[in-house]
Amino acid sequence: MGWGDSGRPARPRSAWAGFEVSLAAAICAAQFAVAVAVWWVGTFDDDDHGVGLGGGPAGVGFLCMLVFGPPLLAVLGLLHTVTYTMPAATLARLVTRRAPGPESAWHLGFVLALGALWATLAVVLGGLAPTGATALLIAVSGVPPTLGVALVRRRERAGGHRPSGHRVWFRSALAALGACGLVVAAGTVGLVTGLIQEYEPPKLGADRLTGVWRGDHGAVLRLRAGGRAELTAVPAQPEFGDVTTKEFTCCDGTGKWFLDTRGRYDPYAGGGAEDRDGVVVRVGHCGHDTYWTIGGTVADPELFVLFGDPDAGDLRILKQD
Repeated sequence: MGWGDSGRPARPRSAWAGFEVSLAAAICAAQFAVAVAVWWVGTFDDDDHGVGLGGGPAGVGFLCMLVFGPPLLAVLGLLHTVTYTMPAATLARLVTRRAPGPESAWHLGFVLALGALWATLAVVLGGLAPTGATALLIAVSGVPPTLGVALVRRRERAGGHRPSGHRVWFRSALAALGACGLVVAAGTVGLVTGLIQEYEPPKLGADRLTGVWRGDHGAVLRLRAGGRAELTAVPAQPEFGDVTTKEFTCCDGTGKWFLDTRGRYDPYAGGGAEDRDGVVVRVGHCGHDTYWTIGGTVADPELFVLFGDPDAGDLRILKQD
């Protein structure tokens, strides 16, 4: 007599069934890819601060994304699954042994509870805004894989055949590719039709630039009327080296400043970057002239400088008090 005929009750399947782990991870990877596409389209009207405009052919970054993007998304999907979706499945399996209600409902409830926990940790430890969209997305990111797992379970109980793990990943990749294509196409149409306004740096006069500008690590730049500049721990171009170096000096003291509206002092002008207005700060004892590009908006202006290669430089930003 075989084990199947012994009359013993069937052993309940583990909540961490290999196929379900693969399914949840594939769905997570797909939703991460779509989230990245949505984020990228959302930056169409943001100031990129000149980052990523040089340092190599434009296709290199895209090629790297195609090569390294899918494996990275797969790893993130698996990490999300083993720390989020499947622990919730285990809790649901344990609860349904003692409490009424379908396992799928308990699974979804525990996923939302874990999502709230992870979102809270992201706010506390990661500095996200408590009401930010990112925190909300973290909280609900386990819902799609949970619903996908529940759907496959129902089909199995109805006598259907579940697809292989390879087919799940292939279908997930196709779905993610199609969704990302639609997002990018919608963003492109928005730019062409004017629904999405491409970022334009503000035009500020010398009177608007006069004031106190503050940055990280205690940097304070005071631009006085008449062209006098006072610096405290303000980053500046080093005396020796070229524009591609990430090294910089921190200046204290006084010097001069003036507005450059033609980009004549911009070290990146003519190298593929858009010529933008900037503030030239000149301190005799502290390196070369430093070109602070004007960014932000008219209501909330910024001064920024990028030290080093645009693809991997050190960006410093000052905001006006």
